Amino acid sequence: MLAKLTSKNQLTLPKAVIQQTGTPEYFEIALRDGSIVLTPVKVLNPEIIRGKMAALGISEQDIQDAVHWARSLGE
Repeated sequence: MLAKLTSKNQLTLPKAVIQQTGTPEYFEIALRDGSIVLTPVKVLNPEIIRGKMAALGISEQDIQDAVHWARSLGE
């Protein structure tokens, strides 16, 4: 199966693949031996993520800054 990367670095995954993974909303992304590996992740509670961010000293502003920076790379 093929998936095309758009100019905005977005992929549309084939429906057959998503149906076999339980239609996840989030994926862990890893690079292994030159291949991109997507692993479905189920996020049950956003407070868990916020707690981990706080433990690492990552603020909401840090996230906003990172997103802004990442989006500026495509300009």
